[in-house]
Amino acid sequence: MIDIQPLAILREIDRTGSLTEAADRLHLTQSAVSHAIRRFEERHGVKLWEREGRKLRLTPTGEYLLGLAARVLPQLEHGATVLEDYARGRRGAIRVGMECHPCQDWLMRIVDPFLAKWPDVDLDVTSAFQFGGLAALLGHEIDLLVTPDPVERPGLEYRPVFNYELVLAVAEDHPLARKRQVVPGDLARETLITYPVARERLDIYTRFLVPAHALPRRHRTVETTDLMLRLVASGRAVSATPDWLLRDATGVTGVRLGEGIPKSIHLGYRTGESQNHLQGFIQLAETAQV
Repeated sequence: MIDIQPLAILREIDRTGSLTEAADRLHLTQSAVSHAIRRFEERHGVKLWEREGRKLRLTPTGEYLLGLAARVLPQLEHGATVLEDYARGRRGAIRVGMECHPCQDWLMRIVDPFLAKWPDVDLDVTSAFQFGGLAALLGHEIDLLVTPDPVERPGLEYRPVFNYELVLAVAEDHPLARKRQVVPGDLARETLITYPVARERLDIYTRFLVPAHALPRRHRTVETTDLMLRLVASGRAVSATPDWLLRDATGVTGVRLGEGIPKSIHLGYRTGESQNHLQGFIQLAETAQV
């Protein structure tokens, strides 16, 4: 069997870039860390790292084990949390990962009724949008994934919770606001604002601009929906935005993108996970209004 401690050591060295800092994070002495690695190497007949001056360079074996640590340790840590919950008499926990920037307000409408109905269940929301949601779900780092772009994988299921249309948000006095629908060439003179997401994951590019071999004059990103809509309302930019976000927006209107870009928000979860509180969360999500 592979010992867990060397995996934890490799992960901390990768995170901190230092053997000394890794030892501190693990509450071990540097000599104890070195001894644990040396014992592992002798037991398995492998070499995990080589020294280059003061730096450590992982061998191919070390790189493999680092990848294994990234997959295994989060699951074991989650298991420890679940066991602790059972020991305390709690019924469990739900960790929700967000791959939908504008969905935070919608999600908060679910939180209060869920906490009231399931007082013994912990709830945590991860809104670090740069994380790999699919990998986190498969790796048991989260239990539910909120995403507009479900990726089918064995062992995963998705439940659509509401439909919407992606539209072009423009200022009310913008020339494009008078059009029934815009075509890709209309954006050639515009500054397009998006969330900080790779272009290959942005529908405005993959389903509208790129197929027409068109690009906006400029592309910039912002972190928050509020700032995005303020910049649009000021006439400084346009943005591809879910239509439901514009219902209460001031000074902004939505114009159809071509023949329309329909979308759905999905909740992804691992197949076979039928805990009552997980299904209860999904049922509340299906009834929450956007």
